[in-house]
Amino acid sequence: METKYFLAFDLGAESGRAMLGQIDEAGRLKISERHRFPNRQVQINGRQHWNLYYLFEEICQALKKIRQEGINLSGLGLDTWGVDFGLLDRRGHILTLPYSYRDRSFPPAMKKYFENYSAENLYQKTGIQFMPFNSLFQLYAYLENSPEIIKTAHKLLFMPDLLNYLLTGEIASEITIASTSQMLSPFQRNWLPELLEEIGLVPDILPPLRPTGSVLGQVADWLVEDGLPAVPVIQVASHDTASAVAAAPGEGQDWVYISSGTWSLVGVELKEPVVNRESFMANFTNESGLARTIRFLKNVSGLWILQQCRKIWCKKQDVTYENIVERASRAAPFQFLLDPDAPDFLNPENMLLAMSDYAEKTGQKMPEDLGSVARSVLESLALKYRLVLEDLEKITGWKYQRIHIIGGGAKNKLLNQFTASATGKTVFAGPEEATSVGNILVQALAAGLLKNQSDIRSTIRKSFEIKEFKPEDTAAWDKAYSRFQEILSRTARII
Repeated sequence: METKYFLAFDLGAESGRAMLGQIDEAGRLKISERHRFPNRQVQINGRQHWNLYYLFEEICQALKKIRQEGINLSGLGLDTWGVDFGLLDRRGHILTLPYSYRDRSFPPAMKKYFENYSAENLYQKTGIQFMPFNSLFQLYAYLENSPEIIKTAHKLLFMPDLLNYLLTGEIASEITIASTSQMLSPFQRNWLPELLEEIGLVPDILPPLRPTGSVLGQVADWLVEDGLPAVPVIQVASHDTASAVAAAPGEGQDWVYISSGTWSLVGVELKEPVVNRESFMANFTNESGLARTIRFLKNVSGLWILQQCRKIWCKKQDVTYENIVERASRAAPFQFLLDPDAPDFLNPENMLLAMSDYAEKTGQKMPEDLGSVARSVLESLALKYRLVLEDLEKITGWKYQRIHIIGGGAKNKLLNQFTASATGKTVFAGPEEATSVGNILVQALAAGLLKNQSDIRSTIRKSFEIKEFKPEDTAAWDKAYSRFQEILSRTARII
């Protein structure tokens, strides 16, 4: 059988990479990183943007390398984070660089939106949790801050759709990325045009929807002439979390996933959406997944806080994540607890100062040494996972026994152990490159090498080492959890 190669582009908030994958005769997936590049936001007139053209250049560079090596690709797929988008005019020109979800104009836009429209009605229609950067609220911000741009827009394309458009010239959106927008019905999986009409926008800007695993088109001729390979572009599960969840190696129904990275997405895979009073009050979301599944989950602010602390620490000394985790493992436990999702930590100018202010207003003392600060973040994250999982079990009526941690955060053995101990559940960590793996295997599914989602998960279990972590010292973690809940209630009273 001829070996088929697939290239996955996985773009995150910190970096992007191109991963090459092939399935051998034994049905095992082999992957290798072929290109990696940083992803930096750019500030223009005080607003945060993604440098779309830089990202496109890096994608083209990677494809040129692959062609020069003589590798014959059977497909390429591209995934990114959710909600952010670009706008095209009638001639297909991009009107402005896409805004970053960290832009400070979005929280006030969401607040203003809910002064005019019902939050509960919006949730009943979309089943999407309220985050200040959801696409609907970004559009609402456009109306106030850039009305001339939004009124000129002909089509809206989310980040992976926008990059696919630059590669192929085709205008379409894939269902998993569209489902993050708060403009899609989780029941019919179609757009809700009335949500745009009621805020004064023309719903025609919403792109046509395509199912996961569709072939969008070929790399454009002008790019092939410029040195890129002539290869089909496949609309994989183009929301990175959807690709990661597709690569979770779970079996049965008694498991949950934590897609761990800058964000932590904590949830389960369901056949139908859950949209009720309980899920609304707990702010859970219903996003589309592979094979028309629902990713019923909640966003937790992941390793973002630690990433921002590291940027400050690195100004004085070069510290790796491995070194940070090693120091955290030696620090005293439970010195300082925080809510990773407190508004204080969304995008402060100085994360350490934000943590210090939070400690003061919650009646705590923030430790000064690097290891203790890092440990505090990781402990708080594990305790927040427990809180979310308890809500998840109440809403779904299921008792989950196993947690599959997937994505880059699965490398963090200390956080994996903290998660097992905090929740009292067995943790299975891996694959670490879950998003790229899911991306590649959906391409293999589209090419006919795999039959279904079950085949994908079977391939993953054969291909990657999955590490197990058992709960330890649960009494101490139970005591810390009670304190954590009290701190969260204190924070809520302050806000």
